[in-house]
Amino acid sequence: MLKINEIYYSIQGESSKAGLPCVFVRLTYCNLRCTYCDTEYAFYDGKDYSIEEVLKEVKKYDCKLVEITGGEPLVQSECLTLLKKLCDDSFEVLLETGGSLPVKEIDRRVKIIMDLKCPSSGMMKKNLYENINFLKSTDEIKFVIGTREDYEWAKEIMNRYKLDEKCEILFSVVFGALEPLILVNWILEDKLKVRFQLQMHKFIWDPAAKGV
Repeated sequence: MLKINEIYYSIQGESSKAGLPCVFVRLTYCNLRCTYCDTEYAFYDGKDYSIEEVLKEVKKYDCKLVEITGGEPLVQSECLTLLKKLCDDSFEVLLETGGSLPVKEIDRRVKIIMDLKCPSSGMMKKNLYENINFLKSTDEIKFVIGTREDYEWAKEIMNRYKLDEKCEILFSVVFGALEPLILVNWILEDKLKVRFQLQMHKFIWDPAAKGV
């Protein structure tokens, strides 16, 4: 069984899939407590689903793009089975993970979108850097940036691990903490090979809204 916080159909707000219709499966529980977390409601609240029940619910929306998110979905070991089953059923599967738990065993058909936590998150020491070795060229690494210190740290990590040679790099702002234009200007000044992104859903709906 899996503890599920919510399953809903919306527009993908982030990543290289931004703007596409997507079914979201939000798993309960998280092992991190980021300062800017916008899904604290998923820390504990949820309902038990079998994997077959999750698949049945997802199929109701007639949408082939599915994202497994949280919380931190990898806290629940059965998440790996759910990912495989979705791939077997010909879904295009995305996984959002905070980067503190191993990704080695994730089905290779899944697109992993993995955070590396910056200093202002308060969770930087939880980054599991060995995960970088198991990422594919089709995966994505995300830095959520709230300060200049975060930005400089992200650049240093990019250089240290040659991340732009590994996979696509996403830079986001901490919503409400750093103006998007400021981060865009830093990226352009330094000619970084990254994709700037906004959390599109927070501009379409109320930033605190659930199920979007």
